Amino acid sequence: MTARAQIGVTGLAVMGRNLARNFARHGYTVAVHNRSSAKTQSLVAEHGDDGDFVPSESMEDFVASLERPRKVVIMVKAGGPTDAVIAELVPLLEEGDIVVDAGNAHFPDTIRREKELREHGLHFVGSGVSGGEEGALNGPSIMPGGTAESYKSLGPILEDISAKVDGTPCCTYIGPDGAGHFVKMVHNGIEYADMQLIAEAYDLLKQGLGASAAEIGDIFADWNTGDLESFLIEITADVLKHVDAETGAAFVDVVLDQAEQKGTGRWTVQNGLDLGVPITGIAEATFARALSGGTPQREAGRAALPALTQEWDVTDRDAFIEDVRQALYASKVVAYSQGFDQIAAASAEFGWDVDRGAMARIWRGGCIIRARFLNRITEAYERDAGLPLLLADEYFTQAVGSSLAAWRRVVAGAAQNGVPTPAFSSSLAYYDGVRAERLPAALIQAQRDFFGAHTYKRVDREGTFHTEWSADRSESTV
Repeated sequence: MTARAQIGVTGLAVMGRNLARNFARHGYTVAVHNRSSAKTQSLVAEHGDDGDFVPSESMEDFVASLERPRKVVIMVKAGGPTDAVIAELVPLLEEGDIVVDAGNAHFPDTIRREKELREHGLHFVGSGVSGGEEGALNGPSIMPGGTAESYKSLGPILEDISAKVDGTPCCTYIGPDGAGHFVKMVHNGIEYADMQLIAEAYDLLKQGLGASAAEIGDIFADWNTGDLESFLIEITADVLKHVDAETGAAFVDVVLDQAEQKGTGRWTVQNGLDLGVPITGIAEATFARALSGGTPQREAGRAALPALTQEWDVTDRDAFIEDVRQALYASKVVAYSQGFDQIAAASAEFGWDVDRGAMARIWRGGCIIRARFLNRITEAYERDAGLPLLLADEYFTQAVGSSLAAWRRVVAGAAQNGVPTPAFSSSLAYYDGVRAERLPAALIQAQRDFFGAHTYKRVDREGTFHTEWSADRSESTV
């Protein structure tokens, strides 16, 4: 087979299929392959007018159809299936070829694979791709890791097919080995928090105002014209205004209130614990999904637990809506701030040198968490690339500060009226914790020294100390 394809895609389920079509639409000759050749044939038959495809039934022919250095994009299920495809590919490739895993891989797997393929003289690129099937076809946000050398030839192609905002590609080199998949993981964690916060805002408006889904949809549509403008706010308005064809009821009211998850939120939370980064908004959003699926616990709770709530008496409808809007904005800023802290911590831990401003820039378009205020985040890191806390940037300090009174009213009102707002509440608690002059952690450290001789530091002099609690309670330097 003549080697004429500039890039190849193996794995032609919806995402792989649309990514291949995107490459073709941008003028690239695309080698396509799938374990089941029927999918390869249907892609070419149904979408051959998108551009130039080179279909192959065997992996050998697929690899042979690619120009050197070969660029192979794998779009199969994460885990074992990805390893199986890599094992089949490696013997067919030559030094300098590039293998791209564009699925939702766990970043430790990417680190392992990059090391293994490097030993074969191959470049392995773990690349996050966000935007769902529509983004894959029309322009996603792309987060490639791997070697800087591989990005020289692969990067221009990925930038070409990515979403564009003000002419800037929503794609950039992230960093070595697992950096790309790590950043995509955190992106998904922020997505969890964002969705939970929006759901809590919806519930507050429903419970506080007694508003219909369509009325709340109109509120979200209005919010989407201001600082809260984002893809998730936009689709929320559409979902809330949608009517179920079968029952005539609001669609959201006929959907079972149990949220599923594929695991990236859990990975983000687990890594936050490993790094010691308090990503409380993401964690509460992940746990909220778990709680929603806890059917036996929820049934027992509904049957037995008292509420002791007040009757929610909203006297000023417009003021209440504005309070919820401001609380949503402030909580969203906290979720993003925590996510960027996690990226910074991992970058330092693994030596990735990730540019957080660039991350905000490539998330402005194509991806699920694209939002107007990502421009503000980009500007914040342009002002100070080493910014220790996004909330401490002057713009966000003022924006969140001006929302603080509303945020407190909303969280307090929700607690008094029995409306669960784990993400709103934990975000406010984080804000108060990070700004506190002194935390009760001093007592915790004293307790740890009492029962486990774990030592402590003092505020008035240097050193590490231990008190002989079970003896004469004298203090010694350790």
